[in-house]
Amino acid sequence: MFLAAILVSVSLLASGCSDTWQGVKEDTSKNLDKAGNVVIKAGEKLKSE
Repeated sequence: MFLAAILVSVSLLASGCSDTWQGVKEDTSKNLDKAGNVVIKAGEKLKSE
C-alpha cells in the first residue's frame, strides 16, 4: 500500500513537471517572437529614415 502511494505521488509530480516545462517552453517562444518583432520594426524604422 505504501509503495503504491509513493508510485502515484511520483507519477503526479512527473506529470506536473512536464506541464511546467511545456509552459516554460511556450513562454520562451512567445518572448523570442516578441523580441524578434521589435528588432524587425527597428530595422524597418532605420530603413525609412
